[in-house]
Amino acid sequence: MIPVILSGGSGSRLWPLSRKLYPKQFLALAGEHTLFQQTVQRLGFEGVERPIIVCNQEHRFIINEQLSAIDVSAQAILMEPFGRNTAPAVALAALKVLADNRDELLLVLPADHLISDVAALRQALEVARAAAEEGDMVLFGIPAERPETGFGYIKAARGEDTDALIPGAYRVEQFIEKPDIARASEFVRSGSYYWNSGMFLFRASRYLHELRNYEPDIYDTCVLALERSQVDHGAMAIDAKTFECCPDNSIDYAVMERTSRACVVPLSAGWRDVGCWSSLWDVVAKDTDGNALKGDVLVQDSHNCYVHGNSKLVTLLGMDDVVVVETRDAVMIARKDCVQDVKKLVNALDAAGRQETRSHCQVYRPWGGYNSIDAGSRHQVKHLTVKPGAQLSLQMHHHRAEHWVVVSGTAMVTCGEKTFLLTENQSTYIPIGSVHRLANPGKIALEIIEVQSGSYLGEDDIERLEDVYGRSVHSAP
Repeated sequence: MIPVILSGGSGSRLWPLSRKLYPKQFLALAGEHTLFQQTVQRLGFEGVERPIIVCNQEHRFIINEQLSAIDVSAQAILMEPFGRNTAPAVALAALKVLADNRDELLLVLPADHLISDVAALRQALEVARAAAEEGDMVLFGIPAERPETGFGYIKAARGEDTDALIPGAYRVEQFIEKPDIARASEFVRSGSYYWNSGMFLFRASRYLHELRNYEPDIYDTCVLALERSQVDHGAMAIDAKTFECCPDNSIDYAVMERTSRACVVPLSAGWRDVGCWSSLWDVVAKDTDGNALKGDVLVQDSHNCYVHGNSKLVTLLGMDDVVVVETRDAVMIARKDCVQDVKKLVNALDAAGRQETRSHCQVYRPWGGYNSIDAGSRHQVKHLTVKPGAQLSLQMHHHRAEHWVVVSGTAMVTCGEKTFLLTENQSTYIPIGSVHRLANPGKIALEIIEVQSGSYLGEDDIERLEDVYGRSVHSAP
């Protein structure tokens, strides 16, 4: 059994904490480890191989760093140039497995779910494995315990319709889109309905057979895109020109709702889809007034609130059932029953060209990262942190000069023909047009204050000449 972990979402309903360049699956929202890391860790038992990760190419270095932090290596990382939904993502993984002359069971998992009862997950996997080995396509269904309007539902067939299936698996009778509250309440009372978890188990060849039958354009495009892909520093970069032609569709619409082999295996394992702020409030610790608080937060006479402070003191007085999330560059306040619509705010900000939906003030890079401190029309100040042994690309800027001040650690600076060391409290100047590089030859983190000045300060004003991380010219540093 090979886990296929889908890590391509942007988590816009958890804005402003979740951003396109650092989405929710890479955040430690409920526990010490991130949602992505928890997904990987819960699969560490016999019969489950190392995972295949399908991700956006912009997240490759985050993936590598988070896997390394929990001492896990992926057997493959497939980097999509852009999202085309889950049906193509899983097709790429299945094709990769078959290309390696294997035809294993694929356990498809979103990277952003929580499961508290791993023993129950293992039991459900054994039932699902038996069904999948018979050629069925298993969907894990969460017993609908309360009326939820944010989930899709599955109706399971009972009695004679399940005779051909193994015990504990049921043929899918119907898929239902997100219902209104009245209909969702009926589903709960019925006892025959399950929430669609988005978790699947099937053999690679079975999935591709069904996909080719129902969505041949997706199948053919993924075959060609994989053939034209290239391995880039241990990850497979999916050919963008070909993948751009791939239809956008989910596993549910493309295959599961159309195949005659779909079955559901109930999963009662403390499953949670942390899709919005209210669902996160459900799973984290709360005080005696029902408030979930994180960061430098003080609340009085407030109840059942979720308050997340990131960079400054956040106070709340006389508020009930609200969500307040503060980051350095944005504050989001909403009634808890409205948080499913945070995505509308994100769409409006995107339409206005705002950068707050794309990245945080803290930006992560393979060599470390930087924090934006101040910016004006002709200046920008950043706090750079370079990991021990890491280095930025050899590059030049056409429109800006830079001043570097070492706060801590040792910097190896290349500027033009010269290479020299700087230590704490020393500084240097990088003129416009100079070829330069910053590296950390030491064993502790290097911290630099960088002051940029010039007529244009955008991240695309970079001509990259060399890069140890395999990044292309004119992308972020």
